[in-house]
Amino acid sequence: MSACLSVATLDGSYGEERTYPAASIVKVSILAALLREGRPLGARQRELARAMIVRSDNDAATELWAAIGGAPGLDAAHARLGLTQTRAESAWGLTRTTARDQLTLMRAVFGGPYAFLRSLMGQVTEGQDWGVSAAGGEWALKNGWMPMRATGLWVVHSVGRAGGRLIAVLSDGHPTKEAGIACVEAAVREAVGSA
Repeated sequence: MSACLSVATLDGSYGEERTYPAASIVKVSILAALLREGRPLGARQRELARAMIVRSDNDAATELWAAIGGAPGLDAAHARLGLTQTRAESAWGLTRTTARDQLTLMRAVFGGPYAFLRSLMGQVTEGQDWGVSAAGGEWALKNGWMPMRATGLWVVHSVGRAGGRLIAVLSDGHPTKEAGIACVEAAVREAVGSA
């Protein structure tokens, strides 16, 4: 199986309607769903949100996933945000999404009342600051990666903003996480170079 890649930017896209398991990029949706409820986050929720976005902590994501009502809550949030091709699964990381929908989400996050989420995306821990950041300039991003049990091949994604550009790159079929990161960063550089 060869790797597949989808890219969406405001300047152009390809493969943007192919669906992928979201892996940890769904954590942006989880926090956006929580923030959309309109009530201020408590100290515990803020701590969990920071761990989930900055360090990509899975236990924090699972706790906040429960707080938004699991898959039905996430699907409702996606509908409000205009994501038409994203479907939550019972395991949050297996939620299916497209590059087009992720770009729609980035428009909402970077154009709406999500200052806390944007701030966290600008603080991801060293070692997780790859992907969209390859575009250069100031960045705020969230990455996702996981090996698929059925194939052992890796899903590797990056979504966010860098150098003033919104970017979503989704990919799968990589033999290693590192190969996926290299592929994603090459796609980011190509996308912004052709803009």
